[in-house]
Amino acid sequence: MSNTAVKIQEKQRQQPSVRPKVKRKRKFRLTLAEKLLFVSFFLFAVYASIQIVSNQVSIYQVNKHIQQLEGAIDEQKKHNNDLYVEVQQLSTYERILEKAKELGLSLNENNVKVVQE
Repeated sequence: MSNTAVKIQEKQRQQPSVRPKVKRKRKFRLTLAEKLLFVSFFLFAVYASIQIVSNQVSIYQVNKHIQQLEGAIDEQKKHNNDLYVEVQQLSTYERILEKAKELGLSLNENNVKVVQE
């Protein structure tokens, strides 16, 4: 063999020794501390959301109760106003004089005293 044939054979022997690297897929693994951290964060998030919802429900109930009380107050104010108007009507001078005459009382102007407020 000639010198060139030996060189070709050496090149052929060297080429198969070089292999392309096969990339392995790395498995993503969490450590125990990371797992505990994620679980605790998840539990905290669930707890916080439940607390927020329960607070909103209690606020809604308090607002509903306040509105009911305000409605009752308005009704009582109307009732009080109606009673005040009735007192004003019943305490007119003419009506008192009429009731006094029905009961047999007479008006003596010498015994009348004027009271000013």
